[in-house]
Amino acid sequence: MKKIEVDGSGRLNVPDTVEIPFIEGDGVGAEITPVMQSVVDAAVGKAYGGRRQIEWKEVLAGEKAHKITGSWLPEETMQAFRDYRVGIKGPLTTPVGGGIRSLNVALRQELDLYVCLRPVRWFRGVVSPVKEPQKVDMHIFRENTEDIYAGIEWMAGTPEAEKFLKFLTEQMGVTKVRFPESSSFGVKPVSKEGSQRLVRSAIEYALERKLPSVTLVHKGNIMKFTEGGFKNWGYDVAESEFGDRTFTMRAYEAIKKESGSGAADEALSSAVAAGRLVVKDVIADAFLQNTLLVPQEYSVIATLNLNGDYISDQLAAMVGGIGIAPGANINFRTGHAIFEATHGTAPNIAGRNVVNPSSILLSAVMMLEYMGWTEAAAMITAAMERAFESGRATSDLARFMERGTPLGTVEFGREVTGNL
Repeated sequence: MKKIEVDGSGRLNVPDTVEIPFIEGDGVGAEITPVMQSVVDAAVGKAYGGRRQIEWKEVLAGEKAHKITGSWLPEETMQAFRDYRVGIKGPLTTPVGGGIRSLNVALRQELDLYVCLRPVRWFRGVVSPVKEPQKVDMHIFRENTEDIYAGIEWMAGTPEAEKFLKFLTEQMGVTKVRFPESSSFGVKPVSKEGSQRLVRSAIEYALERKLPSVTLVHKGNIMKFTEGGFKNWGYDVAESEFGDRTFTMRAYEAIKKESGSGAADEALSSAVAAGRLVVKDVIADAFLQNTLLVPQEYSVIATLNLNGDYISDQLAAMVGGIGIAPGANINFRTGHAIFEATHGTAPNIAGRNVVNPSSILLSAVMMLEYMGWTEAAAMITAAMERAFESGRATSDLARFMERGTPLGTVEFGREVTGNL
């Protein structure tokens, strides 16, 4: 048996020889994916002495799939990810002019991969635009199926937009559309179930790794029933399902109102001393400012889709750029997960052996950790950091390093393999 299974408690059962489906990716995908596979194979071999191995199973999506099969996302690919549960992919081109709105979104929604997980940390040797990048160490849980990813919108001037406007004005009594005849409209669904399963997974993740806090990032001061609902539902699940292991700032405010700030501060201090996870919230714009001023105050972040998009890219820039930002799309209940390079296809540099493979390499590290193969994962991370510390990196990073030595894509992969 080479497939990953899930037991009754939701834990993965990973065979020692496991088959992993992969999508090579478009553009630079053809360069970064083979480098990732060679490094992973070397790390797994070195960590486990041949006792464990990955057999790579290529499945098609994007331009390569369209050329071979006539489909941008063949059903065989979807079925492979359903059957094998865990896979990895390079960047994909989204078809222009109709069809699938986004191949990435289609994969996430079809498999109900409700968490977009983006860990962000700094590597020694990488030049950052901020003064103390070592203080940035966050894990972003971005909701992956609701909010703007629902894709519910209508273009101004279309019959659908006119019909929606008529519904708003005649049946819902809406009078605040400033320029109704020229407005496009979008609907932002945020559910209790979707919010709580995201926050639940973030809390479980933090507790398992003994991290200090989960922060609910929202814009509930303006969007009171969607983003505000996300905050309230998040607190509800923290208090009702993890009450003995968490302390919420909503409870802090209740104690403060009832007994004063001294009693609230004492309750918080006691909870922290007892090792309880602190669950707090912050308005999204304040959070973006705070990540620059006091990044050390945040650990696990739970947020809705659009906020998560902004947050992920800002934090990646703070530690050196999206070229070293990994990502995963996960359903923590079914075990399905697709790990991915977080950057685009970069057609302007494709085929030139200059692209940085670090994003997909670190995504593969996340995949190994998810599978429980933590020894191999740690070896790759340490090997990459040794390369960065010595100034040996692809040109996008090496050009900013003191005594940096630019390496090609393939050569950087060899450097990492040599450092294992």
